[in-house]
Amino acid sequence: MIKINIGCGRRNFGKDWIHIDGGDYPHLDYKDIFNLKFKDNTVDLIYASHVIEYFDRLEIKTLLSEWNRVLKPSGKIRIAVPNFKVLSKLYLDSKISLSQVLGPLYGRMSMDGKQIYHRTTYDFDDISAVLKSTGFNNIDYYDWQSTCHAKFDDHSQAYIPHMDKKNGILISLNVEGVKVEL
Repeated sequence: MIKINIGCGRRNFGKDWIHIDGGDYPHLDYKDIFNLKFKDNTVDLIYASHVIEYFDRLEIKTLLSEWNRVLKPSGKIRIAVPNFKVLSKLYLDSKISLSQVLGPLYGRMSMDGKQIYHRTTYDFDDISAVLKSTGFNNIDYYDWQSTCHAKFDDHSQAYIPHMDKKNGILISLNVEGVKVEL
């Protein structure tokens, strides 16, 4: 089974995974997430946790189309992004402060000596439409606790209060789709 963790950052999921990220980490197999080094229809699972929000709406369709290219028919794409709807509701209900919204929605990290920021945000309907437009169907939420990557703590497991995975509110929108059959 070929499983790819795109945008893995410092997180090493082990030898059963292929790690792709634009950063500089010793466990990376590749650095280019736009031009995957795989033949068409060869990959079983693509997992991307808090990656696609760094790209604008024009770039994302190109990116997801490339990921679709390498997935096998019925292969899965699993994407996690900050959940705009949940974060907005928490803020409007005065459950969290503006400073607790800024990090997840606007993100900032250093890559190749410069700061990069989130360029967009999603809710379920919006990300579903983008996935459908790039060749995916059967789009639904996924429970991170029931995945093959559940033991690796990443942003798909982001909660308010921070790290309260038992009683907190999940602020990551975790969505899975299936590549349309040929």
